[in-house]
Amino acid sequence: MAFECTIPAQPTPQQDDANLRITRWDFEPGAVTGWHEHGWPYLITMLVAGTLRVHNGAEVTEVPLAAGQTYVRPAGIRHDVMNGSPHKIAFVETEFKRPEAMAVLGVGE
Repeated sequence: MAFECTIPAQPTPQQDDANLRITRWDFEPGAVTGWHEHGWPYLITMLVAGTLRVHNGAEVTEVPLAAGQTYVRPAGIRHDVMNGSPHKIAFVETEFKRPEAMAVLGVGE
């Protein structure tokens, strides 16, 4: 179900506490996160404009995103994410371990 690729995206933990897990992800062209499931709701903020190629197990979707663009997804998302751009990209992933942490920050409203 995952992409066939030998280039792993590089995660860099930035914070991990009772409320949040924040990770910066850096991708070479064609790099992938690997198949995974999100246990908590999460927010992605693009640091570099590019196209995320998302495999959900049944289909692949290309999602072009601008630098600074943010989106929120619920817990339970299963996918593999690939850099579909011809250049390096990066984003910051913020996982909300407690729903009240999202509410305090006004996320998902």
